[in-house]
Amino acid sequence: MSAVILAFADSMAAADRLGASLDLPVRDVAVHRFPDKEALVRIPASAQSVILYRSLDDPDRKLIELLLAASAARDSGAERVILVAPYLAYMRQDKAFHPGEAVSQKVIGGLLASHFDALLTVDPHLHRVATLSEAIPGISAISLSAAPLLTALIDAGDNPIIIGPDSESRQWTEAIARPLGLETLVATKQRLSDRQVSLTIPDVEHARGRRAIIVDDMISSGRTLVEAAKLLRQAGATSIEAIATHCLAHPDDLAFMAAHGIARIASSDSIDGPTSKAALAPLIAHAMRDNGLA
Repeated sequence: MSAVILAFADSMAAADRLGASLDLPVRDVAVHRFPDKEALVRIPASAQSVILYRSLDDPDRKLIELLLAASAARDSGAERVILVAPYLAYMRQDKAFHPGEAVSQKVIGGLLASHFDALLTVDPHLHRVATLSEAIPGISAISLSAAPLLTALIDAGDNPIIIGPDSESRQWTEAIARPLGLETLVATKQRLSDRQVSLTIPDVEHARGRRAIIVDDMISSGRTLVEAAKLLRQAGATSIEAIATHCLAHPDDLAFMAAHGIARIASSDSIDGPTSKAALAPLIAHAMRDNGLA
């Protein structure tokens, strides 16, 4: 089956790395914006199997362009359209916490399932849902872990301590620390608002005299990391770093974290930026071959 990778400008560098790993051509999807902000999407090529590559940070804009590209691929003869979205948005809201709230995971998961034959992502932000297939029903929905790639970013020679900033981060801290034989601590978090949290770290005194590495699936504003860094400094940590699969932080957020003592931030290239240190292409390519998607 002939295949092509189609990517948008914001994901082109990472898509090129995947194309090299799969030995597939990569073509650029063109997007034109009309004065009223509507999008005109044009694909440069199609094939029997089309792999659309795009991370879904800034999701409200990107989702519409992505669905238009998927439709254009099918109209051009694609028999199979696969979405590779290393960062997948709208997965956190899996229930209505207050009357009148939309369950965005159900809405977006159903929307993607209706437009794609398969979907592959990395470390989706799932809570009460055990598998990605529950969130995106009816198609092959594959969730990969970036933990081995993030583990490779850690120099364990001086016995650093691994910190999870909340209970949901436990799975990542343990998966990254276990192969290196490192100790982990997991904080308890109370979220006060989107940019304000309260943290406690049980046994934080174990960080005294050691390099502390905060591990999570996602960094956005960085406020949680800054609160964790404050507690670790008070406990006597010699330095503080942060590692995450996805870094959505803007330059101002990165500067804020640096100003509050986080000396190094590293992430995968799910969203290309200054923190991207681990390429996901080999991991994604291997999974696509194993699942008959490439």
